[in-house]
Amino acid sequence: MAKLVVVNQAGAETEIEAAEGRTLMEVIRDNGFDEMLALCGGCCSCATCHVHIDPAFADKLPKMSEDENDLLDSSDHRNEFSRLACQVPVTAALSGARVTIAQED
Repeated sequence: MAKLVVVNQAGAETEIEAAEGRTLMEVIRDNGFDEMLALCGGCCSCATCHVHIDPAFADKLPKMSEDENDLLDSSDHRNEFSRLACQVPVTAALSGARVTIAQED
């Protein structure tokens, strides 16, 4: 299990346990964060699971696909640490990371 700190859109922080092998989208959604819309269910087709990853952990993530990059381009809230949570697998290397749910567009 990885321990993550999830920051909601209002700035409140909550520590959660995340099972390895799941995606960030699944663990955030399943821990009751209603702001994690995830409308496409993890198919990388909607960008409603946009998050900002803790900069210290950005290099521990898989490379961003072209599809993910294109979807993030549609967001006014994209920054250099933006990712779609459905495309980020939970691994032990992410334990301690802070993940902020991006503002809705």
